[in-house]
Amino acid sequence: MIKDIKTALLLFLVLAVMTGLIYPMAMTGIGQIVFPHQANGSLIRQHGRVVGSSLIGQHFREARYFWSRPSATSPVPYNGAGSSASSLGPNNPVLAQHVAARIKALKAADPAEKGPVPVDLATSSASGLDPDISVAAALYQISRIAQAGGINTVTLRHLVQQNTTQPLLGFIGEPVVNVVKLNLALHERYVTAQVATGSLTTR
Repeated sequence: MIKDIKTALLLFLVLAVMTGLIYPMAMTGIGQIVFPHQANGSLIRQHGRVVGSSLIGQHFREARYFWSRPSATSPVPYNGAGSSASSLGPNNPVLAQHVAARIKALKAADPAEKGPVPVDLATSSASGLDPDISVAAALYQISRIAQAGGINTVTLRHLVQQNTTQPLLGFIGEPVVNVVKLNLALHERYVTAQVATGSLTTR
């Protein structure tokens, strides 16, 4: 019996070291060597400063910027420590109320836009952290941003195109636009330039 206990303890120690120490260290090392950007959180840096992650959305509400997909994390939108969905089923009247309110807010922000609101601008993702929106959702916002920021719509369309990620291998998934990266490009190229020249009208 004592021999069996010793064998069991030895096996436990060996497995604990292998799975709790060696394996995690090996995977961490491989990740740092092969995928260093992803392994460190896919951080976005601007002028040497971390401004976000390409994997986590941010809450934008100024009319001159692109707006992200709604986030269901509470009480702070895009809370990486509290990833969650709304858990509201399609037959739940509360979901219908939330969607209707978001559509109303989008149309109020841009009365001139008469097209249908893309679904991802009115519904949250399963994680509540999704940083991407569809190309249609980005294009839908162009008229509002053009008016608020004094930027040509053709220029904004070109900016969206530049920041569109194509499907994996050309056919897996759909083209998407990372809102954080898009707004950083928008701010860097046009908003900052307008501030520098004194041509920006704040609202």
